[in-house]
Amino acid sequence: MKALAQEVVRKFSKRLNPLGVEIKELTGDMQLTKKEIQETQILVTTPEKWDVITRKSGEASLMEQVKLLLFDEVHLLHEDRGPVIEILVARTLRKVEVSQQMCRIVGISATLPNYADVALFLKVNPLRGLYYFGNEYRPVPLHQTYIGINERNAQVRKQKMNHIAYKKLSKSLKEGNQVMIFVHSRKETQDLAEAFYDLFVANDELYLIDPDSTVKGYLDMKKRVNRSRNDKLKRVFTLGLGFHHAGMQRSDRGIVEDSFSNGYIKVLTCTATLAWGVNLPAHTVIIKGTTLYIPEKGGFCQLGMLDVMQIFGRAGRPQFDKTGEAFLITEQDQLLRYLALLNHQMPIESQFIKSLPDHLNAEIILGTVSNMKEAIEWLGYTYLYIRMLRNPMGYGLSYKEREMDEHLYGHRRMLIRHAAKSLAESRMCSFDEKSGNFFSTHVGRVASHFYIHHESVETYNEMLKPYLNDQKLLTVLGNSREFSSIKIRDDELKDIEKLARRACKLPIKGGLNADKSKINVLIQAYISNYHITSSTLGSDSYYISQSIGRICRALFNMVLKRGLPYLTRRLLTFCKMIEKRVWYNQHPLRQFPTIPYQLITKLERKHITVDHMAEMDGQELGQAIRETRSGDMLMKYFSMIPYLDLRASIQPITRSVLKVSLVLKPDFRWSKQYHGTAEPFWIWMEDPENDIIYHSEYFLLQSKNLREESKIVFTIPISEPLPPQYYVRVISDRWLGSETSAAVSFKGLILPNQYPPDTKVLKISPLPVSALFNKKAESLYKFSHFNPIQTQMFHIGYHTDKNILLGAPTGSGKTIAAEICIHRLFREHPGKKVIYIAPLKALARERLLSWQRKKSFGGLDRLIVELTGDATPDARALKKADIVVTTPEKWDGVSRSWKSRGYVKQVGLVVIDEIHMLGQDRGPVLEVIVSRMRYISSKTKFKIRIVGLSTALANAKDLGDWLGIKGPGLFNFPPKVRPIPLTVHISGYPGKHYCPRMALMNKPTYARIMTHSPSKPVLVFVSSRRQTRLTAVDLIAFGVADGRPHKFLHMNNQELKDVLISVRDDTLKHMLSFGIGLHHAGMVSSDRKLVETLFLEHKIQVLVATSTLAWGVNLPAHLVIVKGTEFFDPKTSRYVDMPITDVLQMMGRAGRPQFDTTGVACVLVQDSKKNFYHKFLHSPFPVESSLLDCLHNYINAEIVGGSIRSLQDAVDYMTWTFLFRRLLVNPSYYGLQDTSAEAINKFLIDLLTGVLTDLEEAGCIGFGEDEDTTTNASSLMSTIEPLTLGFVASYYYLDYTTVTHFQESLGPKCELNEILTILADASEYDELPVRHNEDKINEKLAEKVRWPVREDFENPHVKANLLLQCHLARLTLPMSDFITDTRSLMDQVIRILQAMIDISAENGYLSTTLNIVHLMQLIVQGCWETKNPALLVPRMPQSIVKSFQVSGRIKSLKDLLSSNPKERIKFLEKAGARKKELKHLNETLARLPDMEVKYKLPNGGGQQEPAAQGSDITIMLRISRSQKLRGNVAMQKMGKSRQEGWFILVGRDRDNELVALKRVMCKDVSTVELEFDVPEEDGKFAHTVYLVSDTYRGLDVTRNIDIFVNGEAEGEGTEGEGDDEDKTKNLETKETKP
Repeated sequence: MKALAQEVVRKFSKRLNPLGVEIKELTGDMQLTKKEIQETQILVTTPEKWDVITRKSGEASLMEQVKLLLFDEVHLLHEDRGPVIEILVARTLRKVEVSQQMCRIVGISATLPNYADVALFLKVNPLRGLYYFGNEYRPVPLHQTYIGINERNAQVRKQKMNHIAYKKLSKSLKEGNQVMIFVHSRKETQDLAEAFYDLFVANDELYLIDPDSTVKGYLDMKKRVNRSRNDKLKRVFTLGLGFHHAGMQRSDRGIVEDSFSNGYIKVLTCTATLAWGVNLPAHTVIIKGTTLYIPEKGGFCQLGMLDVMQIFGRAGRPQFDKTGEAFLITEQDQLLRYLALLNHQMPIESQFIKSLPDHLNAEIILGTVSNMKEAIEWLGYTYLYIRMLRNPMGYGLSYKEREMDEHLYGHRRMLIRHAAKSLAESRMCSFDEKSGNFFSTHVGRVASHFYIHHESVETYNEMLKPYLNDQKLLTVLGNSREFSSIKIRDDELKDIEKLARRACKLPIKGGLNADKSKINVLIQAYISNYHITSSTLGSDSYYISQSIGRICRALFNMVLKRGLPYLTRRLLTFCKMIEKRVWYNQHPLRQFPTIPYQLITKLERKHITVDHMAEMDGQELGQAIRETRSGDMLMKYFSMIPYLDLRASIQPITRSVLKVSLVLKPDFRWSKQYHGTAEPFWIWMEDPENDIIYHSEYFLLQSKNLREESKIVFTIPISEPLPPQYYVRVISDRWLGSETSAAVSFKGLILPNQYPPDTKVLKISPLPVSALFNKKAESLYKFSHFNPIQTQMFHIGYHTDKNILLGAPTGSGKTIAAEICIHRLFREHPGKKVIYIAPLKALARERLLSWQRKKSFGGLDRLIVELTGDATPDARALKKADIVVTTPEKWDGVSRSWKSRGYVKQVGLVVIDEIHMLGQDRGPVLEVIVSRMRYISSKTKFKIRIVGLSTALANAKDLGDWLGIKGPGLFNFPPKVRPIPLTVHISGYPGKHYCPRMALMNKPTYARIMTHSPSKPVLVFVSSRRQTRLTAVDLIAFGVADGRPHKFLHMNNQELKDVLISVRDDTLKHMLSFGIGLHHAGMVSSDRKLVETLFLEHKIQVLVATSTLAWGVNLPAHLVIVKGTEFFDPKTSRYVDMPITDVLQMMGRAGRPQFDTTGVACVLVQDSKKNFYHKFLHSPFPVESSLLDCLHNYINAEIVGGSIRSLQDAVDYMTWTFLFRRLLVNPSYYGLQDTSAEAINKFLIDLLTGVLTDLEEAGCIGFGEDEDTTTNASSLMSTIEPLTLGFVASYYYLDYTTVTHFQESLGPKCELNEILTILADASEYDELPVRHNEDKINEKLAEKVRWPVREDFENPHVKANLLLQCHLARLTLPMSDFITDTRSLMDQVIRILQAMIDISAENGYLSTTLNIVHLMQLIVQGCWETKNPALLVPRMPQSIVKSFQVSGRIKSLKDLLSSNPKERIKFLEKAGARKKELKHLNETLARLPDMEVKYKLPNGGGQQEPAAQGSDITIMLRISRSQKLRGNVAMQKMGKSRQEGWFILVGRDRDNELVALKRVMCKDVSTVELEFDVPEEDGKFAHTVYLVSDTYRGLDVTRNIDIFVNGEAEGEGTEGEGDDEDKTKNLETKETKP
């Protein structure tokens, strides 16, 4: 019971708090969040609550954490609630067997006759775990008296019972004892206390109960009582009496309990809940009457013997009494019954059969029972099974049947079949009698999660219609099986009529004398918050209130799934009415209990709705209700009603599928008191004409996102002719009056044309490899003939230079088709280069290694070079290369300066793999590359051939037109032409939350492996690293439950041991021992390679991997399972859908060309998206342009590259893009409603004007000067020039907002910590993932790092700052994800810092620029500036710092480098270096540069030949190093090999100004010239030359130079012209950077 749970929590907390053990209650009264449950060591809950939690698949992890399950009062198995205990024990025992994780079960009970059966049910060892103590072991002996009253008149009988109870009470009080009297209704506790007082007065015995105010603590207790709102409690307490029942407030119950336990009151009248719930013993216990009203049964019943024993158990206080006494006063005809039960206890039986269908449904939904065999096995874990074996006749079995069926297999089968048929009739599951399989349904799932009886579901199926008014909805609710026990009695009719008049807002049809009418009245009275005085009606109302909310929620979920818009809205409103106890036509401000009632009634009388309030201010509202002081307060509460602004837009994907984008902006004031941490909303889109909901979803608004817009994207079907409009509704899940709707009009919507048919595979003979007529090329291929697809495109590929688009399923041999085109280029156009563009670095690496092999292009003496983020070759290597394997971003960065890079002009063939990725985030880069290469081709007059490789596309013709393919170069083969046929199965799974849905998919994943690929390789793709582990753990558990734990392992024990020795990840070790591998980016590379090898060699059968494996490594399998098609997007903090191309890529891994004749792909998706995937996984998907989202950066790059010099150039440039092609074909997708030439021209001009204006405001470009300020944008933008920020953004491949941020944030004297913050705030780190719960880890890291960060730990820029500081401090990162994130951070940090240096230098900030370079050194070396540079040398002894301090000549690392070898060794030995380390130290030190700088002023500026004022002077520097440059940097912490570079800075000391900057790479001796302006005044000006390493610390060199200025300069230009000229020089310097 809930009361017992409260008592246990109180008691345990008192005892265990000193140990720091967290104990919490989890009942209907006390809800806990998931986080609170996780942080609790002991949970005290009720059986029903734990059943509700554990029957949800998402709580599996919680069940695994439970190591002790303790059932108090386990003898309740005999009661109606017993089946819940049975199901919990059965579920736990089966979970233990499957997971092999121990959970101990302990049962505590009153004395039972058949305790051995209960022990067997709990799987107790009878010799060591079974303890039975009879009544003789009671600590305080109990004297029991049973009294029978022989009186038929109920009123007289009641009085007699009162008198007898009083006599026993009075006698006990005279002996100095406390007395508890138990009655059976809440009202009677109060009435009996007052009746006893009258009897004390009548008998002149008031002194027996007079409170003693001198007792310690009495006065304090009296104050507590006076603070109570319960007037009757106050009055009764002053009389020396008390009453107690569950209907009292918890605080009042606590007062009574404390008063009785401390002796302030001696007589307590109470209900039986006190006996179960609170350990409050007394010397004397009296049970007055044994007849009680039970709402669940709808009538009066006799008190059960277990209840009697529980109440009697309160008699006798162990610490104070030697005996206790108990009295039971009942009717004469019941006396013999109680005496018989006392002497001959009946064995407790199971009540499980009554609720078998509902519990079977719960197990089907949970996934633990999926067929008849598992159900029969499950039933064998119940107490019902134990009792059927012991007492077969009690369960409808003869002893003969029991003997014939030893394990009752047949009888269990019959019970399960009947239950399954009941469920099938109620549509709660599908039952295939032939196979014995069960399949869950949405209705069954709702019934399970909301604890709805299967008979209720059957009723709802019959009664729910698309249009039901509120009265009929109440009738449906009243017909629930949960309320079937509530009956109307004649003595209640008057009270019901009174309630109907005063509390019911809706009329009740059919009169008030029916049972359903009573339920209807009580539901309405509950919503109206009406106080019910009748005790029986109060009990019934309380019983209804416990269930009506969840029943209404269940109905809402059912009709939402059916797609009935009107009924869905009404039921959601009913749910909120019941939860808030406010009618829909009452004012929504009633939901705030703190608003005075009279103000609400004034608003309602004046008919001031929330719509009216939205147009008023506080003063106007106060005047309207004549309460001027309250207006602002009411408006404050009104602003707390959750409201979301809604914007909706539509984009047609095909003629039958529409993409809908919603933008939601919160528009209310958040109050933690009323809103908590999150507000839930329901969103759906409905078609008013067809009255159907096409899409619905649950949206959770977090408090942290209150100021942000949220974007939701989904697809819906459309049909022709187009309907006029659809409606989008956003309705709060908790608040009445919170609803937003928007009409989405289809007026002006232009649907795309029907797509042309696919390319048919011609029935032609396969071409032999000898058709290449090149023996060397032919030798590269193991096969003798090309496949049908390669044969069909061979002529175009090998005998022409036409562009090609080849769309074909994954695994069709598209790479070989590209190689045919490469052979053509090398044969016909020697000296030309091939550029192969792969979407991912991993894919580029795989292609590089494949082509570098001797049996590929490497064997043809072709030089293949990698150009990715991991490998950046110099310009010479790129010039010599025949094939450059690169990524889109890298080639975009290189080709931007194509005019000055000769190797770009040498390109003859560009192969773009996975060109269908045009429609994804990285699509704009591909679009720009193709557009640029075609533009270059038109300018150089040499045709650059473009070959695009793709999956099958719906709009391949548009893509072909854009690529310049005319005629036969377009090949678009449908998915079915795959060389190895692929069977695709798509299954939908319910659940609005991601993690529970993923857990629900684990058992079907195992089932599909056993069905489709029991012995062949299997790839399981999941969306996150955590899911790889969770999925693998469950697969192992299912294998264990199946009795075949090592089924997926195909190597012997010795092999396994040898393999596991080299594995570094402990989790992976465990998984590999069961034949299951893991693969994700968070693993170390050696573990990943090992897993790949084991899987390829079929040593392990199952590989669970993240989706990146589908692109990065060619690991085909017979079966591919895509487990979930969503991933967590850190930017929006929501789960979003994977691109359809990613899913196709994963599916493409199914089917091994050398081994399989077929492949199987199973895609497990959210049930609401099943139709979408069914359509586009079986038919091609159209590709749209995504260039609009990031046009600014690409336009800026083209302006810097010289391709765009005016607005017209920009418009012309856009016509080369794929966006322009799609604008003509699918204009509505891009917000265009007219396809005329004028409309498109205006669209492009408006678009580009906005982009160019943004770039100009950001300081990246400038417009030609025009004296006429009234000119329009076109003439203003007739001349466009790139500025320094634009050059920097383009050269370093940065977002234009980043360089603007640097320009605005950098100042003349920025310190290191400021620069680090500015760096971390760069736009390039916007996408740094902050995963679920990582904000807590970030907060802990913030406590460890040196410099404070903003307290916004979910911000990716804050995380970037923390990771950089962790890198500098060399802190151990808390998890592998953070290591991967740091790696991606480091990939970009150097170029971002170099951009910062350029921008700071352009502004002349000497101090800031030096600090940025120093920060670069610190990041490369992974240390703080406080660390001595010598300690960065590997194996350098720590004591060297002291040696520097005491040494005569060698004071620093630089001194150490300049010393001779003998002196150096001697110094190191003194510093404590061991002999075996000296060699390594010497080698490292020998590679470090000892730099020397000399200078001269060839054109004046010296004392002899001073410079003229404001003139340019040249300084010539000779830089030499002690050792020639050899290889890469000797020591660094960047993770990648790195080349050494140096910055030369010239600073003017007087004003701390940077006057010149250049980067150099000094291999031996270098001569560098720098030119800068001198001041426009005479004098001697001290300058400093800084030679600063971009890598090493402590090796920098400075030289002081005095510049003399005398006389005015002649023939010099103006200051402004000088600035412009200087910028041009700086930019040229960047272009010629070594």
